Formats: sequence, C-alpha cells, structure tokens
Amino acid sequence: MKKPEILSPAGDFECLRSALSFGADAVYLAGKMFGMRSAPKNFDRDDLKKACGLAHSMGKKIHVTCNILPKNSEIAELPEFLEYAQDCGVDALIIADMGVLEYAKRYAPKTAVHISTQAGVTNYATANALWNMGASRVVTARELTLSDIAEIRAKTPKELEIECFVHGAMCVSFSGRCLISSYLTGRDANHGDCAQPCRWKYHLFEEKREGQFFPVEEYDGGTYLYNSRDLCMIEYIPELVKAGISSFKIEGRAKSSYYTAVTTNAYRHAVDDYFAEGEAFKLKPWIKEELEKISHREYSTGFYFGSEPGQTTGDGGYIRHYDAAAFCEKSIDGTRSVISQRNKFLVGDTLDVLPPSGIPYNIKCVSLTNENGEAVDSAPHPMEVLTMESDLPVPAGSVLRKKRSEAQP
Repeated sequence: MKKPEILSPAGDFECLRSALSFGADAVYLAGKMFGMRSAPKNFDRDDLKKACGLAHSMGKKIHVTCNILPKNSEIAELPEFLEYAQDCGVDALIIADMGVLEYAKRYAPKTAVHISTQAGVTNYATANALWNMGASRVVTARELTLSDIAEIRAKTPKELEIECFVHGAMCVSFSGRCLISSYLTGRDANHGDCAQPCRWKYHLFEEKREGQFFPVEEYDGGTYLYNSRDLCMIEYIPELVKAGISSFKIEGRAKSSYYTAVTTNAYRHAVDDYFAEGEAFKLKPWIKEELEKISHREYSTGFYFGSEPGQTTGDGGYIRHYDAAAFCEKSIDGTRSVISQRNKFLVGDTLDVLPPSGIPYNIKCVSLTNENGEAVDSAPHPMEVLTMESDLPVPAGSVLRKKRSEAQP
C-alpha cells in the first residue's frame, strides 16, 4: 500500500505556512480568479510564485483550484491565467469544467490536471473517461461510500490517483453544486461566493394569515432544513487506505491558519502511525482530541459508510472548546519566546501548545512584556507582538491555545 498524500487547504500565506510546517505533502489554494472560494484572501500573481517556491524548497506541492463553472465572459482571461500558473511551477490544476480542461491541455500542458469534486465523479466509467482525456487524478463525489471508491480503484488504471475529502464542512447539495445561495441572495455558489443559506434558521408563516408566525420546529431552538454536519474520518485511517485512496483532502480554504495547523497535524500523525504500526495500529487518543480543539459542527462520517444522517438539527453554530491564543514567532532563550497574539489570555493562564513536532503539551504563562519593554498582565490586542516567559520552552512555529470556560458561548 502506498502512503496517501495529506492535502491541506490555504486561503492565504499564513495558512500555507501552517500547512507546510505541520506535515502537509501538498497544499491546495486559489489565485485571484477561477477558484471556488471568494471569501479568503487567496493568492495574487506574486504570492502564487512565492508559494510554489516555498513548497518546492520543502519537497512539497502546490495544487491550484481552477474549478468554477466559468461564464462566456470569463473565458477570454483563462489562457493567460493557465499559462502563468504553469510558469510559476504549479504542480496541478483542479478543474471541474470540460472546457477548462481542454484549455488546460492547450495552455498549461506540463501541469497535471486533477478533476474537482464539483465534476461529480461517481463511477469508474467516468473516471476512466477523464483519464483518457488527460486527467491524472479524480476527486470523487462526496456522496460515495468506501466500497464505491474501492471499486473505482479496482477498475481504473493504477496510475490514476484518487483523491477524497476526509475532514471539514459538508454541503447539502450534490458535490457542492447548489443554487440556493443564487436564488436567495444573488451570490453564486458555483463562482465561490456561497452565502451558506443552508446554515440559516427557517420559520414558517401561514399563506393567508400575513405576518402570523406558526412555529413548526425540529427542536426548541428552531428549524434547520439543510444544515449538514462536518466530516471527520480520523478514526478510519485503515479503511481509507485500504479503499485505495491516494490523497486525503482536508476542507477549509476559508478557515484559519490555526484550523489548518491542527487538522494537518492530526491526519499527518494518524497516517504515519498507521504505516509504522500496520494492523496493530490504534489511533492515539490525543490525535482525536486535537480535532475537538478546533471550531466545528457536529462530526459525522459523511457518506463513507452509507447511511449515517448528514443533517444536524442543532443550531447550525460551531462547537468551540478552545481558542487560538497566539503563534510563537521565535524562541529567544530557555523559556522566553516572542509571540503574536490572536485571542486574549492572562499571565498565570495555562496554555495548550502545539509545536511543529506535533505532540501537544501544556505550559503556564509566567509573564508578558510588550514591545515597549513594559510588563503587562494580559494580551488583549489581536496581532500584538509580546515577549512571553513560560515554565517550559515554546519552539518557534508553535500554536498556543486556551481552553474555554464552560460559561463562554
């Protein structure tokens, strides 16, 4: 069995660095055009070239999303974008549209083509057809079971790679192809601008009694008709590998560098442990606990085992047990470090550290000093740079977290 790639998301350079530092084999990101996420900062031309340089210097890859369903007015700009992506050294283009695929073969012939989940690949006949059209990888539809994926693997060329989502937000619509946002808000989900109306709370009004509200609710907090759970397959690494999946994809280009670091680290360790231990593999409890330290909706295994409900009747909000407190910019000496603050914490607080080695541990914040050399009792200002003294060393590149109290929302 070949060890699968860990493929992590990046919406900006900070996320890219987190993904690479915490064990991603490859990172997928978007330029300023043709990507299916408009909310993140994304990468301009210079950033894209720098991203490729950084990843390649570490022996890792960059996949660029070119997976919108373009309109006629957008096609004229496509050739130049594809040529520039190839010139930057992009390792693969993620494509959903057959016209874009044809253009990629013409204008970026040296760059691998991966077929996006938006293309809805559900069977081996389609996978083989795409292979014959020049694709080197297919990202399967999220609606497939593990046995479906295993059959695709068995009935396609071994050189064709199979990529599957293993973690992150799920979409109520088939492989993300949704019109609800367009209808309700005018924001086109198929151009990366989804307003996520599937997460909204809905109320019912009687047709002939204008303004009269009639509560018809799933539970006391309201009605969530389309609200999907988040996907989490960390407990099923052996099953994913045995199904023949080549790349484990983590959803989240619109999410924070903290999310990217934690999820990448968890799946990196789980996969490495499985390949080191074989059939004796047992997921270490701390790895599963890590995925409870990021904001998430109720977890599920999606469609992998067929029948688990994908909808959550909860309030659509995130479960948050921890906040990212700071990032360690550099270690000075011994137990002193320079940190960049993200959420408020106090001198005396216990902080949970996730170092680049990936094994979490706790420290106590002994003192804080601001840039003026003044001792302070807390870190209340986002992005403030401080010097921290702690009871244990904190390596550069570490993420510091603070556990929320039960009273916090």
